[in-house]
Amino acid sequence: MNIFVRRLIAAAALGAALAGCGAGTDNTPRKSAAPASASPVPSAAVAPAPAPSAAREAGPKQSAPPMLAPGPGGLTPVFERARNTTDKTVALTFDADMTAAQGPRAAGGERFDNPGLIASLRRLKVPSTVFMTGRWAEEYPDQTRSIGRDPLFEIANHSYSHHAFKSPCYGLPTVGAEQMRTDVDRAFAAFRKAGARHIVPYFRFPGGCYDDRALRALAPAKVTAVQWDVVSGDAFASDGDAVAEQVLEGVRPGSVVVMHCTRSAAPVTDRAVRRIVPELRKRGYRFVKVSGLMQR
Repeated sequence: MNIFVRRLIAAAALGAALAGCGAGTDNTPRKSAAPASASPVPSAAVAPAPAPSAAREAGPKQSAPPMLAPGPGGLTPVFERARNTTDKTVALTFDADMTAAQGPRAAGGERFDNPGLIASLRRLKVPSTVFMTGRWAEEYPDQTRSIGRDPLFEIANHSYSHHAFKSPCYGLPTVGAEQMRTDVDRAFAAFRKAGARHIVPYFRFPGGCYDDRALRALAPAKVTAVQWDVVSGDAFASDGDAVAEQVLEGVRPGSVVVMHCTRSAAPVTDRAVRRIVPELRKRGYRFVKVSGLMQR
């Protein structure tokens, strides 16, 4: 099966997965590339913008993470990959998804965490960025603290509720514009409450869905929105090798790869990572966190 066909299948599966997110009845869904209706923000230069209060809580010894300068009209800037570079760096990012309505499912035994994946990243010494929902941090405070105190990782914001910031967005419930900033702040507060330290002022829109209204609503939060250019296709995948192949065929210098840290929704991600990492290293790639990639 060629890569084009595989990507079509992955996109279809992803859309079905995202349609169930937040409904409380289906497994946590995941990403496709940013929708065509999403408002692009022109590439901006990296600016030494101050981190929001949530990121400053990371500890006095940390320097402020790099951020993009605001977009036109002060809109929240959007970072997708490091462009115009031949430097073989790549950022693996992992979305730790749990919606505001999925507590009963977790109480019933469904696992939205993936400690085996985190253990593999540590064993392979892969710097990574975990985009975490506040609800996930509340459900797994010990893991949030462990990840957030390990210098190998940085924790970024994936909203508190995993509700959409633009509608339609794969059937996700929608956050009102007046609640968007509150939803982001609530997630940062959950990370701090769990004891995480390595918190960065980056935000990933649930479902990758956004528009100018969302970018404007988040401007006071002083975050950089982070998208991706490589879709792993790990949502509900059953073949780790196929996931690995899709990533390996998509990565180029400066890429941001979106994967998941939710065992019930992405059960083969750990296996895929154990193939992806050595192969990319063999090809001369070096793994960095999003902050390291943005710095370039």
